[in-house]
Amino acid sequence: MYDDILLPTDGSEATTAAVDHAGHLAETHGATVHVLSVVDTRNRFESPSSGIAPDAWLASERERARQAVDEAVATLPEDVPTERVVEEGVPKSAILDYVAENGPDLVVMGTHGRTGLDHYLIGSVAENVVRESPAPVMTVRVDE
Repeated sequence: MYDDILLPTDGSEATTAAVDHAGHLAETHGATVHVLSVVDTRNRFESPSSGIAPDAWLASERERARQAVDEAVATLPEDVPTERVVEEGVPKSAILDYVAENGPDLVVMGTHGRTGLDHYLIGSVAENVVRESPAPVMTVRVDE
């Protein structure tokens, strides 16, 4: 049923729960898990008063994304084949682009389950992916 599963990760607790689900599904179906982390380029510090040079900030974010991918891969069962991917851009768009270009059978994502003002202010990458993805999306909620 599933040959390729996309697992977007930002390294958060919500992702940890999703890794378990993706790993179980991949083991059951003999699927490859594509572990994707996105460097959100919208958050670049351009102000000299921020104290962080834009290049240094971007390098730090790239390293964070690589670590998020490495941690997710390390948590997956050893016999599950994986692909490691780090992209740059807007997370929702990068995830949807990856789905369009690679055609996974399923996307497994963690979600914080925020509501009210937090949801309005922070937004939900998972919610946007669910609405726009041509592939089925399984969300795994973590209660805070």
